[in-house]
Amino acid sequence: MKRKIVIGLGVFVVVFLLGGLYIARTISAGTADLDRLITLHQVEILREQFLLQLKKVQLDLALKGTDSSRSPDVVVADVKNMEKRVDTCFQCHHAQRVTDELQALKGQTARYEEAVRRALSSAADPSAVGSREEPAIRIGEELIVQVREMIDVTTARLGVHTVKTLDAIAHTRYVIYATVALGPVLAAILGFVFISGLTRPVNVLLESTRRLKGGDLDHRVADLSDEFRELALAFNDMAGSLKEQMQRAQRTEQMVVVGQLAAGLAHEIKNPLGGIKVAMQVLYEEANLSKDDRDVVKRVSREVGRLEALMKNFLNFAKPAKPQLTELNVNDLVNTILVSSWHGRPASVALTKDLQPLPETMADPAQLHQILLNLLLNAVDSMPNGGTLGVRTFFDQGAISIEIADTGRGVSPEHVDKIFTPFFTTKPKGTGLGLAISKQLVEQHGGSITVATRPTGGSVFRVQLPWQRPHPVAA
Repeated sequence: MKRKIVIGLGVFVVVFLLGGLYIARTISAGTADLDRLITLHQVEILREQFLLQLKKVQLDLALKGTDSSRSPDVVVADVKNMEKRVDTCFQCHHAQRVTDELQALKGQTARYEEAVRRALSSAADPSAVGSREEPAIRIGEELIVQVREMIDVTTARLGVHTVKTLDAIAHTRYVIYATVALGPVLAAILGFVFISGLTRPVNVLLESTRRLKGGDLDHRVADLSDEFRELALAFNDMAGSLKEQMQRAQRTEQMVVVGQLAAGLAHEIKNPLGGIKVAMQVLYEEANLSKDDRDVVKRVSREVGRLEALMKNFLNFAKPAKPQLTELNVNDLVNTILVSSWHGRPASVALTKDLQPLPETMADPAQLHQILLNLLLNAVDSMPNGGTLGVRTFFDQGAISIEIADTGRGVSPEHVDKIFTPFFTTKPKGTGLGLAISKQLVEQHGGSITVATRPTGGSVFRVQLPWQRPHPVAA
């Protein structure tokens, strides 16, 4: 989100920076155009004044010798002012064509001055009055035509430049209006985008927190973007950890209840059960019992033994003994279990072994024997019609792994998470404590036990034990 904010603000600044540069450039160009317009107006004024003075001089020449004529000194002064105005035009920068026209105007003005001086000097020579005034008036008329043409050209150019400058000023005004209007709009859009980008993920996290607070530990935050994605992942991990802790707490509570139940059962049933067992043994040894009665007594004794085994499992689950770690080789223990327990197994079950070299480790042989024997018996029981039992061991990444695979009915996907739960069983006569006790014993060793369904049928139970270097024997 931070990256988007930086990019958005950067775009905002760039847009207004470019707009400001464009406005500054346009204003500068407009100012230059206005300067040129002022110069053109000044030139037009100078030429109009030049033309007015020229007409006054022409009028003076026409009224020469009458009472309305001005003095020759005033007329000559007007002609000199005309020359000064022409010289003023050379102070500006002009194209070569305009400079040539100004040079011609200056030369024509000089000739006109000379002609005016001769005409004004004719007062001392009356015989030359007409012949000297006519050239001056003719030159003046030509000069008037020349100046009018220049004024017309200047006026046309002034009109074009005026329209162009006004259009540029109007365009600049529109750009300024657009920039001023675009600023709040763009700021509002960016604010809406930024606020939405912040509030939506926050609302999602807040709603997820409320659901988690309400007890919905299975709820997970949908995939968010930017920095909120990390928060969502952390939230999901937290929810998973809370669920796991809750399950552990429930399991602990179950263990407490089972412990109390087992202790009560042991206290209330152990002694009567022992008395029943002894009585059945004595009754079985009576000579006058019929065969049917002996079968009944034998069956009762067998059920009493099963109850004793059940009580023992209860006590082992409620109060498992701490592991007594000794140095051993897991492969040797596996071979011992297979040799001692494989006799009497169904001939339809084939056994395959893949025992890779393992280092010596520290473990409780009795508890590990109970774990592996329980897994082997479960695997055989899952193949009533025969199959293949596979046992594999290997050492990988500091852990000793033991895999027991079968080709039986397998564990259904909906039972994978429940298979190690106390009192959960898929057997018609099972208690559901065998795998739960095995899980307890494995975890007491710092390891883990998992189950997976094989694609070809059957299940694979894997026991992973952390390798513990054997302690050196003191000399």
